[in-house]
Amino acid sequence: MNVVGVSRATESVSPSSGKNFPNVRNRVQELHFYNEPPNFEMNLEEFEEFALARLKILRRIEELKSRNIIGDTFNKALEKSINENLNSVNSSEGNITNPKTQRELRNKKDIASHFILRAAYCKTEELRRWFMSHECFLFKFRLDKFMKEGDVRAFLHQNNLHFDRVGEKEKESLQKYLLSIPAGGGSASSYSMVSSAEFSQTIYYKIPFVQALDLVASRQCYVSAGKAYVPSSKLLSIITAKFRMSLSKSMTLASLAFSQVTSDTSRISSLLNNMNSQYTGGKNFISDLTADGQTNELNSQNVDSYASSMPLCMSRVHAGLKADHKLKHWGRLQYGLFLKGAGLTLEESLMFFQKEFTKIMTGDEFTKNYSYNIRHMYGQEGKRASYTPYNCKKIILGNPPSSGENHGCPYRHYDDEHLSALLNKLNIGTLNDRKDILDKKRAQHYQLACLKHFEVTHPDAAVKKSISVDGVGEHPNAW
Repeated sequence: MNVVGVSRATESVSPSSGKNFPNVRNRVQELHFYNEPPNFEMNLEEFEEFALARLKILRRIEELKSRNIIGDTFNKALEKSINENLNSVNSSEGNITNPKTQRELRNKKDIASHFILRAAYCKTEELRRWFMSHECFLFKFRLDKFMKEGDVRAFLHQNNLHFDRVGEKEKESLQKYLLSIPAGGGSASSYSMVSSAEFSQTIYYKIPFVQALDLVASRQCYVSAGKAYVPSSKLLSIITAKFRMSLSKSMTLASLAFSQVTSDTSRISSLLNNMNSQYTGGKNFISDLTADGQTNELNSQNVDSYASSMPLCMSRVHAGLKADHKLKHWGRLQYGLFLKGAGLTLEESLMFFQKEFTKIMTGDEFTKNYSYNIRHMYGQEGKRASYTPYNCKKIILGNPPSSGENHGCPYRHYDDEHLSALLNKLNIGTLNDRKDILDKKRAQHYQLACLKHFEVTHPDAAVKKSISVDGVGEHPNAW
């Protein structure tokens, strides 16, 4: 079973079985399946440092997802986090310039941090599910980058992944079917034929189709006689699925021995038991946009100061909260998830809403009637799913607000007179700007009206390299 242990004389990461695995200095690969627990010495400072470095990356993945960041912006942010945490190496010997030594230290940090967090997050079903979700995402992200830059056959060989390669004769006999598989990362909806020259150079594998269900569903492979025929460029989802299965099995086994391991190794038991609650710092939505280098983390005390910078759909809910000192169900969901995506933690969210709600009710009433709903949004109650903020389409097409409710999209749910009065009251742009926004609203181009509002109130945003306006008009958190 793969767990992390510590010896009496020196702190080391070792398999419980006692087998001797290759020293990390002999590991030259940059990506791992983590099948073999490491067997090298490390001190307690390194133990905690390595674990927190990886934890920062996994929490960064969670943060980017909750903010609905996608595409190049997501990839660059995650790549930066990986480089800052896993790919940066420190040594007591000072600056290291030898590439081989740097690679060995990176491997040591990568392997050790994975197994430490695997041990720390194996103790409950909730923690296992969180770790597996984000660790598998990290693996897939790194594997995708590796496959674009390296040789997939070398990776398969290094990690003992055995797929049946399609022979040349069979490949030729199936040519018309294999050519129908979309090229590159495309799908059936973005069809692109493989050229004859590319076909001759492409290696195909045949795999039990149950191991390629993602590709089958998106028509990115050819299926015959229970086998899925897959080009090497599309092995990403299959390899990730194998990694998930292996990780799931290992964590289940580790959970059975967690209590024994931590009781036998008291020097690290507190670290493992409290790892999931460790503070790792990091930036949130607000501080990411701060150009002067200062940290302006969103918290229960400063939400009010950011209200004027929120999109209209959220600033109106905030105004309703300040006026009524409470929000109804859909308003709490819309605004609570928006603040979560903007970086407000569960603890700060509870304090923020409690501070406002208890102006018209007791603390016990708030706890009894509303705290569960807030904890549920953060995945701490019910089925423990961590919900993501609503995008513009969900708000526009969702339940319209009735009397006493503040949720919804003002461009969709306000009448012309009400919206015009609001834009004038807020002094949004010039008279022509407000007319343009109203024209877009009348034409039912609600998201374009929101985008115009943003452009009017943030005229320099599009030209600043430090600020991305991708997604404005598509998602409130992009604002």
